[in-house]
Amino acid sequence: MDAVRFRAWLVVVSALLAAVCAGLLAPVALSALSTGGAVATDTEATRARRQAERLGVPSPDLLLAVSQRTGGGRQARVPAGITAVTETLAGQRDVKAVWSAQTTGDTWLRSKDGRTLLVAVRLKGTDKERKQAAPGVVAAARAAVPGMRVEPSGEVWANREIDETIERDLSRAELLAAPVLFVVLLFAYGSVVSALLPVVVAALAIGCTLPVLGLLAQVADVSRVAVNAASAIGFGLAVDYSLFLLARVREETSRGADLHTALAAARRSSGRSVVFSAAAVTVCLATAFVVPVPMLRAMSLAGMIVTVLAALIALTVLPACLRLLGPRAQAWDPLARWRRARTGDGSRFWHCTTSAVTARPLLSGGLAVLLLALLALPFTHARLGIVDERTLRPSAPAAAAAERVRAEFTAPPERLLVVVVTGPRAADGAPAYSDRLARVPGITGVRVVRAAPSAEAVVLLAATSVAPDTPEAGTAVRKVRQTPAPGSVVVGGRAAEVLDTADAVLGALPWCLLLLAAGLLALLSAFTRTVIAPLKALIVAAASLGASLGALVVLFQDGHGSAVLGHFTATGTLDASMLLFVLFVALALSVDYEVFLLGRIREEYNRCGDNRTSIIEGVARTGRLMTSAAAAVAISTAAMATSHVALLKFIGIGVALGALVDAVLVRGVLVPAVMAALGPANWWAPARTRSPLLITKPVQKGGS
Repeated sequence: MDAVRFRAWLVVVSALLAAVCAGLLAPVALSALSTGGAVATDTEATRARRQAERLGVPSPDLLLAVSQRTGGGRQARVPAGITAVTETLAGQRDVKAVWSAQTTGDTWLRSKDGRTLLVAVRLKGTDKERKQAAPGVVAAARAAVPGMRVEPSGEVWANREIDETIERDLSRAELLAAPVLFVVLLFAYGSVVSALLPVVVAALAIGCTLPVLGLLAQVADVSRVAVNAASAIGFGLAVDYSLFLLARVREETSRGADLHTALAAARRSSGRSVVFSAAAVTVCLATAFVVPVPMLRAMSLAGMIVTVLAALIALTVLPACLRLLGPRAQAWDPLARWRRARTGDGSRFWHCTTSAVTARPLLSGGLAVLLLALLALPFTHARLGIVDERTLRPSAPAAAAAERVRAEFTAPPERLLVVVVTGPRAADGAPAYSDRLARVPGITGVRVVRAAPSAEAVVLLAATSVAPDTPEAGTAVRKVRQTPAPGSVVVGGRAAEVLDTADAVLGALPWCLLLLAAGLLALLSAFTRTVIAPLKALIVAAASLGASLGALVVLFQDGHGSAVLGHFTATGTLDASMLLFVLFVALALSVDYEVFLLGRIREEYNRCGDNRTSIIEGVARTGRLMTSAAAAVAISTAAMATSHVALLKFIGIGVALGALVDAVLVRGVLVPAVMAALGPANWWAPARTRSPLLITKPVQKGGS
C-alpha cells in the first residue's frame, strides 16, 4: 500500500471512529440540552420576574384546570378537589410553590361560570429539570382527584409537548424527503456512489456536532432547538461543499487529468471557496451573539460548529473516499443516457439564460429587482413575538387546554402584568398607586398580592384586556411603566416579555447588521481581491433576504399559508428568534452560493479577460450545481412543512424559499445582470491590494 492510500485509509478510519463515538454520546448530549430561551435576557421583564419570585410571587410553570367530568349539580365538589390537589402537590419534592383561589382568595383563578378552578404550580430546578418533572406532578394531581378532570397547560407543559412533537415530526419529514432528495442528488452528482458521498459528509458533520453541543451545555444553556439548526445548516452546506468539490474533480478528469491532479486542482479552486464560504457563514452566525436571546444564540452556536465540521470533513474525508474509490466513485449512473453534456461543458440552459440576461442587463436586472421588491413589500408590517403553545396544532392537548383557560377565565395568567414597587413609601403608597393603574387604558383590574413593609416592596398584578402579543398589550405595558409610582418600578408578565424581547432584538439589530456587513466585506474582499464585487454581493443578498422574509409574513404572520401548509394558528406575530435564525441561515446560503459563483467567474475572467464571457461561462459551469444544491436544501427543509408545529413549518419553508430564490432568481438573473452592467469595474481594487494570482495577464480568447 502506497503512502497516499495509507493516509486516505487513516482519514476514513478516523472518521468512522469519530462517527461511532458521536453515536454513543448522542443520547447523553441530547439529555443535557435545555428547553425554552425565547425571551431576551437582562430586560425589565426578566428583572421583574426575579424580584417578584424573591418576594414570594413566582410565575407559574404549570396551570392545572380542575373541573367535574360530568358537570351538573356536583360542582360543590370542585373546591374540595382543589384543596386535595394543592395539599398533594405541596408535598411533592419537585414543587416549589402551589396556590389556588382556595389558598389566596384570588378570584381570577376561578372561571367566569365558577365550574373550573385553576391550580398554579411553580417547579424547582432548571428549565430542563422542570420539564422532566412536569408529567409526575400532573399525574399526582390527577391521582388526588380521580373523579375530576385535570387539564394541564402553561409554559413548561407547552414546551414539553412542542419538543416531543418536533422530534416525531422531524423523523417523519426525513422519511418523506429521503427518496426525492436521493433523486436530486443522483441527478446532480451523476452516480449512485457520488450521490451517497454528500450524505456521508452531512451525517458526520451533524453527528459530531451533537457531542460538542452536549459538552457546551454543561457550562451554558443550549436549547434543543439547536439540534434542528445544526441539521438544517449542516445538511445544506455539506451538500454544497461536496457538490462543488466533486463537480470540479469530474470536470478535471473529463479533460484527461488523473485523479491525483484533479484532486489537487479541486483543492486549489473549489477547496479555497469552501474555506472562504465556511468563514463567511461562521461570521454570519457569530453576529447573532449580539442579540440577547438565548435560543437564537444556541442555534447560531450550533450552526457555527456544524459549518466548521462540514468544511473540514468535505476537505479531508471526501478526498480520501475519492482516492480509495477511484473510478468506482462514478459508478452506477442510471441517468447517463439522458445527460446531454459532460459536467465540464457547463449547462446549456444557464449558458443561454445568462447570454440573454447579459445582453440586456439593465432590463433583466430591473425586472428582477422589481419582482424582489414586490415579494419583500409585506415585510414592512412584520411584527415580532415569542413562541407559545399556539405553535402546536389547535387540537393538541396543551394548546386546547390553554385556549380553554383564555376563553373561560376573566384574567388568564398570561394576561397579567407583574408590577414590583420598591422604596420606603412603597407599602403606604400602594392603594393610591393601585387606583392609578386601574385607570390605565387596557387594564381591567389591579390586585395587591404581596406587601412587605420590612422589605420596602410591594407586588401588584394588573390584568389586561387583550392577548399579550398584541400592539394594545404593548401599549398597556408602556403606560403602566410611565404611571407615577411610590418608588422604583419594574413591570413583568408575558406582555412585558414580548415587548422587551422585540425591543431588545430591534435594538441589537443595527449593531448586528453592521458587524455582519464589515465581516463579510472583509472576507469577500480577501477572496476576490476586489472592492466592488463584495459590495454588490451584500446588496443582492439583502434583496434576496427581503423577498424570502416578505413571503414568510404573508404565509405565517397573516395566516394565508394555513390552508396550504396544514392548518395552524396564525398569531399575528413572528417569533423573534426564529425569524432572525431564518434570516441568518438564508444569508449564509446566499453568501455560500456567492463565493462559489464569484470564484468561478473570476477564474474565467483571468483565463479569457472578457467580462461578459467570464460571467456567461461562470454561471453556465455553476448554475446547474447551485440549483441542484438549492433544490436539495429546499426538499430537505420544506419537508418540515408536514410538521404539526408551526415553528418547524416556519423554519423549513423559510430556509427553502431563501435557498431557491437566491440560487435561481438572484444568482441566475440579478447577479449576472449587475456584473454585466458594471463591466470591468467588477474587478477594480486599489493597486496595493491587488493579488498577482488574481490579476495575471489574461490569455487570448479561446485559450485554455
